[in-house]
Amino acid sequence: MQATDAPTTSSLDGLIDLEHYPIHDLDGESGRALIQRCHAQLADDGCVVLKNFVPADALARLERETERLSPDAHYNQTETNPYNNAGDPERPASHPLNRFDDRTNGFVAGDRIGEDTIIRQVYQHPDFQRFIATVVGMEEIHQYADPLADLVVNVLREGCQHPWHYDTNEFIVTMMTRQSHGGGRFEYAPGIRSPEGESFEEVEKVLDGDRSRLKALDLQPGDLQVFFGRYSLHRVTPVEGQKERHTVIFAYAKEPGFIGRPERAQRIFGRMAPIHETLLKEGMNRTDSLAD
Repeated sequence: MQATDAPTTSSLDGLIDLEHYPIHDLDGESGRALIQRCHAQLADDGCVVLKNFVPADALARLERETERLSPDAHYNQTETNPYNNAGDPERPASHPLNRFDDRTNGFVAGDRIGEDTIIRQVYQHPDFQRFIATVVGMEEIHQYADPLADLVVNVLREGCQHPWHYDTNEFIVTMMTRQSHGGGRFEYAPGIRSPEGESFEEVEKVLDGDRSRLKALDLQPGDLQVFFGRYSLHRVTPVEGQKERHTVIFAYAKEPGFIGRPERAQRIFGRMAPIHETLLKEGMNRTDSLAD
């Protein structure tokens, strides 16, 4: 994903509103201005939202695509804390590590999403990857080597929710393709923790209902979101009504070869890929010491 001397001819034409979001020409004046706007949003609250990133015609195709994929979603229901772990019996029940809530989610795994799909074409496209890397301040980013978690469709039907949690990866890129009739509201506490510390006291305040540091987003189909979810506590409120909420998750990492935890794959997708079986035997290490 090195810079080129001239804009590339992009298969993203018609899939992304390149007039308003010239991700194919980041070295041009309008491309540099776009990056400046994105960096300003990130500096403000750790999140970038690009409204109507996908034009209407392409959005209709994307919605049909995720509708077609949605029956392959594996649903899992569990009681979880914000750190996706078993808690700490040595700490009081009020501690964030011991605060559990219902999580019911459906996920279409990456190996169910073909090379011919629009969302995989976008995910793998070098212009899109270079744009995301530039937004998050990296020289380059890499597609997940995890065959289940590289590209995912999150499917939330009535009653589904994703309670307060952090993401495993430092940042996440999502695109909503279908909104529910009600609920499904994205709320977050930007930068509530850092690699240097968990800030458990501040997290406990949020779990107790303090909304003073919270932000909420009215995400709509066609919006692109870049979010630093490893450091910002966030949730999706319960979905209401019979219309499913669909969101595409584009997973990238700072280094090549990233594989998610085997137990996480089993829980989210109901199965593991061969690479997860290998890691289960050999073990794996995280690059930071945060609780999840």
